Amino acid sequence: MAKREKYDLEERLIDFAAIIIEIVRQLPSDRVGVHLSGQLLRSDTSPGLNYGEALGAESRRVLFIN
Repeated sequence: MAKREKYDLEERLIDFAAIIIEIVRQLPSDRVGVHLSGQLLRSDTSPGLNYGEALGAESRRVLFIN
């Protein structure tokens, strides 16, 4: 059986956010590009931050209160 690589979701989410940032930098500076850039940055970079917060939660209850 082949040895599986460590599955590090936090690292993968950070890499994904970095890719999105590079894509956003290439969008045009017109109204549509600015609008889409803002949406992409907010929605596609937040999962990594949310995952980090969830890992730091003190209990399952804290996860669902915030």
